[in-house]
Amino acid sequence: MSGICGWNNNHFTMEKSSEIINKMASSLLINQTHSIKKASQKYCSLASTGLSNECDITIVNNIGIVIKGSLRWSDTNLQEMFISRGLTQTIQHAYETYDISFLNKISGSFAICIVDISKQKTIIAIDKIGIESMFFSFINEQLIFSSNARSILCHPDSIGDVNPQSIFDYLFFHMIPSPRSIFEKMEKLGPGEYLSFENKKIIKKQYWIPSYIETNNNEITLLKREFLHILEKTVSNASTNPLTGSFLSGGTDSSTISGMLRKIQKKPINTYSIGFDTEGFDETKYARIAASHFKTTPHEYYLKPQDVVDAIPEIASAYDEPFGNASAVPAYYCAKLANNDGIKVLLAGDGGDEIFAGNLRYAKQKIFELYLHIPYNIRNLIIEPAIFNFPYGDNLWPINKSKSYINQANIPLPNRMETYNFLNRIPLTEIFEAEFLNSININEPSNFLCERYGNAPTKSTLNKMLFLDLKFTLADNDLRKVNRMCELANIEVKYPFLDDEFIVFSSKLPPSLKLNGLSLRYLFKEALKDFLPREVLSKQKQGFGLPFGIWMNNYLPLSDIAFESITSLSKRGIIKPDFINSIQNHHKTYPGYYGVIIWVLMMLEQWFKSVK
Repeated sequence: MSGICGWNNNHFTMEKSSEIINKMASSLLINQTHSIKKASQKYCSLASTGLSNECDITIVNNIGIVIKGSLRWSDTNLQEMFISRGLTQTIQHAYETYDISFLNKISGSFAICIVDISKQKTIIAIDKIGIESMFFSFINEQLIFSSNARSILCHPDSIGDVNPQSIFDYLFFHMIPSPRSIFEKMEKLGPGEYLSFENKKIIKKQYWIPSYIETNNNEITLLKREFLHILEKTVSNASTNPLTGSFLSGGTDSSTISGMLRKIQKKPINTYSIGFDTEGFDETKYARIAASHFKTTPHEYYLKPQDVVDAIPEIASAYDEPFGNASAVPAYYCAKLANNDGIKVLLAGDGGDEIFAGNLRYAKQKIFELYLHIPYNIRNLIIEPAIFNFPYGDNLWPINKSKSYINQANIPLPNRMETYNFLNRIPLTEIFEAEFLNSININEPSNFLCERYGNAPTKSTLNKMLFLDLKFTLADNDLRKVNRMCELANIEVKYPFLDDEFIVFSSKLPPSLKLNGLSLRYLFKEALKDFLPREVLSKQKQGFGLPFGIWMNNYLPLSDIAFESITSLSKRGIIKPDFINSIQNHHKTYPGYYGVIIWVLMMLEQWFKSVK
């Protein structure tokens, strides 16, 4: 719906610059009804697209500013200036007063570029959580930037060669984590990062990382009260548009946001849910319980296999990089349902898992970590020899289970969490063509995870996992999924749990108030036990999955588009044709497991087709 783009060190005529910036900005427009604002000068060209309250642009007094987002100022004086004088004037004043540290005074989501023409200095940055995106290329002594990778490719100096390492990363993670992008000469900023370009040199740094406090002496009663206060405040801040509704999957996060929005509005609000007529995937039972409990106006749509067939090419082309999270499909149809009702903004519960410890893997990894607390000599000299040398142990369930547990526990975090990754379970030489394998570093995904995990500013294993998920799973996967699908459906999305106040609050909670024993979201659930329906509060986490593999076995048009896509992919010199044939055969017996792999491969080929 909106975006920013531009470049500095302009070496084109003004006429040519205008033509280029128009092409770059036009490529940002998924919704063609939105307008383009642009500003060009001898040194730089800038543009923004979207609604006036989402984007702004100016070049005044040798300072060029282009920004998108939904932000406010943590500094009272700057917030007052923002209200009275507008966004770009406030940014200019903040930059001139505080230099790069002004970024820490911004709350909310944003992508920004500041061009200091007199100093020939350019700064690009995105918000602390990575709700917004920023791609960039440094070519011919120019910094070219955009909210969207394809926009950069509209610049005549850009290079659109696909990076083989990024393809491998995609197949490992099902998306491409920052800083790498799908293109060779293009990168993207990570959450809380800025890039400064001055004197033909690039400096990229973190301007913000969460600060974890391992102990907190506050009474739990006070913390629960503070949680509820922040919840009401953040939902209120996110719902200023009267045409605001809420995603409602039936999980604790979406139910909490929906319930609080209903409380604030003091009247029924519109909630949107997606169902699946497939056992093990449908959560509409819980969405209905929440809707009834809070007295919302519920809207449901049951997704059908043909909906998936229709959406596959559209979704693949909407992303500027290959994106393999199949739950993009229900997110898209849910947003479309809201748009059809005239809703302009949807509130989403994303982030609750990553800041309050709601994912099952946190409890699972805690069980593995318990084994590592046993003294090494006892483990190495007594327990493991007894288990692994037990007569006929492979045929005895307790011994088999113990072997599996020990083997996994002995893999250090974070790599232990990738034990079941498809690319870790099958020899890569059986999957990939030899030439492709020779062009990449197969250890890059592991190195990436270890670096992110190791950079966590905490000693707590739980907080390290939360930090990794905040900087990686959330920013590069979940937010990319929801943002782009809402954009495609012409809906603005906001995330109350990712408000700065919630991030600070959660980071000061001791680990035991997030994961208490094996109880997930301990403080979260304690604070909401009189607010949420009991059934929702106690339900097992399920997620927002898509029964793609199962539907493939029963709906020919879906299997056709999938198998045609992966067969076409096998001709690109990446995946071996024999492997493609193998997963087609195995899928019939194990549709859930192999369906995921087929989806990821299919969406890669669909993306390739979309960029021709």
